[in-house]
Amino acid sequence: MPASPPEADVCLILEGTYPYAMGGVSSWTHELIQTQNHLTFSIVALASADAPAKLLYELPPNVVHLQTLRLQCLPKGKPALPAGDEQKLFSILNENLRRLQQSNATLADLKNITEAFAPHRDRLGSNILLDSRSAWHMLEDMYRTTMPQVSFLDYFWSWRGLFGGLLSILLADLPRAKTYHALCTGYAGLLLARARLETGRSCLVTEHGIYTNERRIEIASAEWIDDPHSFNLSLQSSGRNLKDFWTDTFTNYSRLCYEASDEIVTLYEGNHEFQLMDGAFPEKLRVIANGIDAEKYASISRKDHPPSVALIGRLVPIKDIKTYIKAVHRLKNKIPDLRAWLLGPSDEDPEYARECLEMIEHFGLQETLLLPGKVNVSDYLGQIDVVVLTSLSEAQPLVLLEAGAAGLPVVATNVGACREMIMGARSEHPNLGPGGAIVPLGSPAAVADELYRLLSDRTYYKHCSASMQERVRRHYRKADQHGAYVELYRRLIEATDTKNLKKAA
Repeated sequence: MPASPPEADVCLILEGTYPYAMGGVSSWTHELIQTQNHLTFSIVALASADAPAKLLYELPPNVVHLQTLRLQCLPKGKPALPAGDEQKLFSILNENLRRLQQSNATLADLKNITEAFAPHRDRLGSNILLDSRSAWHMLEDMYRTTMPQVSFLDYFWSWRGLFGGLLSILLADLPRAKTYHALCTGYAGLLLARARLETGRSCLVTEHGIYTNERRIEIASAEWIDDPHSFNLSLQSSGRNLKDFWTDTFTNYSRLCYEASDEIVTLYEGNHEFQLMDGAFPEKLRVIANGIDAEKYASISRKDHPPSVALIGRLVPIKDIKTYIKAVHRLKNKIPDLRAWLLGPSDEDPEYARECLEMIEHFGLQETLLLPGKVNVSDYLGQIDVVVLTSLSEAQPLVLLEAGAAGLPVVATNVGACREMIMGARSEHPNLGPGGAIVPLGSPAAVADELYRLLSDRTYYKHCSASMQERVRRHYRKADQHGAYVELYRRLIEATDTKNLKKAA
């Protein structure tokens, strides 16, 4: 039998990111571990059954354990439990799963399930929990009493998918740690809630974006979830549908995570409204903004160049590159010597990248809109006047902070923390004034108009440049971000150590 991993100071719980995927959360996680090098970390990386498991980061030496948890992948387990034990187990499951998959679940509901599992954990698996006669009878009963108006076949696959995900979390090994830190709610938050119940240790969640919002968007547009009521013209409601089933379940996972957490951290104030809506406790909420090395970017020297704008990001649909291209086309009609940059990799979605290139050619922008690919952003900021972000969704994009620290105004869509970063948070006193402009989603005309104002009004440009640079310098310093987590981890670990001392006494 392999030796169990050592107890870590912090167990990080991640879903679909580090260390198997690149991106903002992964980079953030890697840097967090490196900068908190006085602590040891265990990592539980949640991934889908077919996701690649190639390490894309070299794990820092203070990572003492990496566990990959495949969602929906369960052990077979024993064929059955003694009849009385199995009947009691499924009676508890039936009652508490209803609340977990409807609304307003509490940690007590999850506790009832984990306690029912505890005496049988080594014997449980898909044989008993998914494929047994008892499981079938529970499924039938839940269907009949909660959603009889939907297709049973569709309900069956939704139920099995959601229950399978829950089971993979509840049956997985749980590394030992002094504190547990989830980097989203969802399944990661569910494992955090389980850790709180089974270990009593301190718990923390940091949300970059809001998991439930992202799932709501996905579920609303999902063609694989049949929703016949969307075509029903009746004025009377026909009850919950399968999309409600999925949405309510993930909302409850967030609720459980928030209840289990000692602290609920996010990157910007705007997320608090959504967290409170999903059941977060106001007294637990706090903001720890991303930070950058402001002095590094402030020291970038300016170079002589024609009027220049840039979008720094991947060529993927979520970045809405096409709106940027259309805005550049409009702007060039007013500023003939305009130069536009598109700085970012194009290999993630080759079809979308091809469509963007065709659009550039259609507008005759080959000599205006330049695409050097993935680059070191610092090498280009000295020859750019304004940075543009046309994304459909973001959390707190670091590229805007880097641009701001270099004294570049920003034109961005009203997503994530962009409004706070450009116009100032509600708590900014005195307000420093605009550092650029916020524009509606998918509006090339608005983007072009705001860019033209910045490039043609020198007084306005200088004001926005100074405001953006000072805002980053005051509120988005890397040292402040790192220091906040040093203190947060210290308090949570000390709380665990105090509990241990009391038990020993």
